[in-house]
Amino acid sequence: MANELNNRFNELMKGGDDFFSNLGRSFFNGFDDSFKEMKTDISESDTAYTVAVDLPGVDKKDIDIDFKDNALTISAKRDSFSDESDAKGNLLSSERSYGRFTRQYQFPNVDKDKISAKYEAGVLTVTLPKTAEEISNSHKIEIE
Repeated sequence: MANELNNRFNELMKGGDDFFSNLGRSFFNGFDDSFKEMKTDISESDTAYTVAVDLPGVDKKDIDIDFKDNALTISAKRDSFSDESDAKGNLLSSERSYGRFTRQYQFPNVDKDKISAKYEAGVLTVTLPKTAEEISNSHKIEIE
C-alpha cells in the first residue's frame, strides 16, 4: 500500500515544479537520518562495557553524557553551517545534517561513579565499569 501511494504521488509530481517535486519525494521516501542514528559500537568485557559513537563534525563542548536508572544517554548538537558558495549559487548538493541528536543505551550493573569518556577524531568513547556484584532490578516472588 505504501509503495502504491508513493508511486501515485511520484506520478502526480512528474512535470511539476522541481522544488516541490523533490520536497514531496524526500518526504514520502523517508528522511536522511544518517547522522541522527549515531552509529555505535558496543563491546563488553568481564570488567566493563565500552561504547564508541561516531560524532563527526561535533565540538566536544556540544556533547552531553548522562547515566541514570541504568540508562546511558548521549546527546550531541551540530550547529548549522554556512557555505560561501551557497550565497554565490555554486552549491550543487548539500547532504550534511545538523541539529540536536539523542540516543539512549541500557546497561545493567554499572559503577556509575567510575564512568569515563573521551572524544578524539570524531569518535566518542564511553567506558562503563561494571560493579563488583550484580545489582538485580528484579525480585523473584515465591508462590504460597
